[in-house]
Amino acid sequence: MYDEQEDHYILTADSRPPEENGNGGLRKVGYDPVDGKAIYGPMLTNSEFKIQLAECLKEYFDSCDADEVIRTLLELNCQEFHSDIIKKSISLAMDKGPRERELTSRLLTSLHPTPMSDKDMEIGFEQLLDSLDDLCMDVPDAKSLVACFLARAVVDEVLPPAFLSEQNNTRPGDAVVEKALSLLNREHCTARLERIWGPGDGRPVDEIKKEMDHLLKEYLLSRELDEAARCVKELEAPHFHHELVKRGVNISMEIMDGNKTEDDIDAMAALFGFLVRNAIISEYQVQKGISRLHQRLPDMSLDIPAAPRLLAEFERLAREGGCLTNIPIKDNGISKVVEEVAKEDEK
Repeated sequence: MYDEQEDHYILTADSRPPEENGNGGLRKVGYDPVDGKAIYGPMLTNSEFKIQLAECLKEYFDSCDADEVIRTLLELNCQEFHSDIIKKSISLAMDKGPRERELTSRLLTSLHPTPMSDKDMEIGFEQLLDSLDDLCMDVPDAKSLVACFLARAVVDEVLPPAFLSEQNNTRPGDAVVEKALSLLNREHCTARLERIWGPGDGRPVDEIKKEMDHLLKEYLLSRELDEAARCVKELEAPHFHHELVKRGVNISMEIMDGNKTEDDIDAMAALFGFLVRNAIISEYQVQKGISRLHQRLPDMSLDIPAAPRLLAEFERLAREGGCLTNIPIKDNGISKVVEEVAKEDEK
């Protein structure tokens, strides 16, 4: 609300009493150069923040990019509402599968201690415990899942162990605390809790990489797009598709460099174009895989001298196939190679 008699704006839904300090206990978040006045309080209302947060978390479950979540929270500039992140993220994860639950536990670790403080974490988990009755109406095993989240948070040092011991057993959620304590008192609890969400994200990375190599080599032999797409779906690792892109391009480079064939790169670009068009992998994952190849290019060139030219050719074909739309090539010399490849094609 704006008052002409005041020296600043107050844009907030904060309920703290104004006598806490001269600005009502609010943060200074900006400055209006037109009127020469400071702006205090969160930039959004609590309802607006929750809407933005829900969209951010859904995107995170697709991209697995915790850094993007942090950037979004900093842009929203609503530290007063950060405790809401706990309840929202965990409630969304409980409606999904082990993969999303593992991602949520990892996200909380990434958010602590910045931008979420110890106090934000404790308040957030207290709110989660107080809302268990409502959560159980939508997710019957909510109490068991919340206990797992609590125990995992302690192992990840997101919550101090004292948080569990300070609960007073006077509310329904405190029974969940007892379950979390029993999980933490088991033998080898740390190793067990690090894999508490099971195979959703607990499968060994080496195993997934071997499966990727197998399906990619089978595809280059058979060139059956539908069969390759089925195998990619069965991996159930959408968060790891950037590794599939990296390994696919690398394998096709090795074959081309060894056999002097000219169609393996074309076939690999066709595969990823097909997967993107059918929403099996995301364009973001293709971009991330290509970005990782750029980072490894100097080392790859030692084993595959033609790697810069082959990578440039793959990028050109991927753009034509629509799976690298509007994604700029990093400026490390590859752009010049792309231009040379294009000129050769024109000739």
